[in-house]
Amino acid sequence: MDLGVILGDVHTTLSPREHLDGLLRQVEAAQRNGVRYIVMGHHYIYGDLRWLQPIPTLARIAAELDPGVKIGTMVVQVPLFHPVALAEELATLDILTRGNLIVGAGAGYRREEFTAFGVDFDQRFAMMDEALQIVRMMWTQDEVDFHGKFWRLDGVKTHIRPWQDPHPPIWIGALRDSGVRRSARLGDAWPVTPETQTEDMHRMFGVYAAARRRHGRPPVARHPLRREIVPGATTEEAFRRFEFMARDRLLAYAQRELATRDAGALTDRFRQVAAKEAIIGTAEDCLDQLRTLAAQVPVDPVIVRAQWPDMTADDVVAYLDDLGRDIVPGMREIVPVDARAVVDYSVVPHPGPTGEAR
Repeated sequence: MDLGVILGDVHTTLSPREHLDGLLRQVEAAQRNGVRYIVMGHHYIYGDLRWLQPIPTLARIAAELDPGVKIGTMVVQVPLFHPVALAEELATLDILTRGNLIVGAGAGYRREEFTAFGVDFDQRFAMMDEALQIVRMMWTQDEVDFHGKFWRLDGVKTHIRPWQDPHPPIWIGALRDSGVRRSARLGDAWPVTPETQTEDMHRMFGVYAAARRRHGRPPVARHPLRREIVPGATTEEAFRRFEFMARDRLLAYAQRELATRDAGALTDRFRQVAAKEAIIGTAEDCLDQLRTLAAQVPVDPVIVRAQWPDMTADDVVAYLDDLGRDIVPGMREIVPVDARAVVDYSVVPHPGPTGEAR
């Protein structure tokens, strides 16, 4: 099982120089500690937080990549791009990374971003569907004809193909069953959100596998999982660490229209929520939780967030050093279940209401 890191936002009070220096320190520390995936989200007009745009930022990071390390978007908001521009920018990025790009794609969830671009928020899923069809065509065909509801292309001649043949893997984000079916139809994997509980994940992988079969697409072995891993000398210390790292930001994200976040629960019962959404405890406790998870559902890599806005660059490096020393070696010995070997998800043990296998 591999470890990945997602890059995020910082306070706008941090200078651009400090932001860049901290970002490059994080990338260096991540790779030094055995991280094999570096990914980045995508937002606009983020208020008192600065979110660098992922495509140019990842192009800069590509110059720092060690052999075998992948980078990617997780996830780019597809409806906010013209699909021709998105296809060419991502193909360019794949070339700059020498074929180490993963394209995470989603429909977006913040209405204000769509309003700023003059894009109909309520049409975002249909737009993403069309756009991804065009992107694939731009990556694989010499000439593209497409007549859709939102875009029309007549005899468009392509000139930038990705390094990877036929194209980079596409991870399509989803929160509900309908989105998981869309991911199965249009993408190559489903990046699982940290809020998705193991029992729901278990069921939704069944939905994904069934949709792949229905569309005549090959099964996917494993899917990336966004989940925090927070080790400490004791369980209490690990919870205190995660509360310092993430509590205020998770509450802020809940207030930014993310439907899967409950601001009230985060305020009143942070530790109970954290215990369900994160892997927290001593290093051995964390590894035990990862082993249990990997035996139940086909997830790999696990992608954590190392840097939260209230953390200093030294805090981030220290956290990554802890993961590299205490977690990464044990993770590499874990072999997650392979979804291609699971015919019926109902036969795979998964936790009941008390957390025990049933």
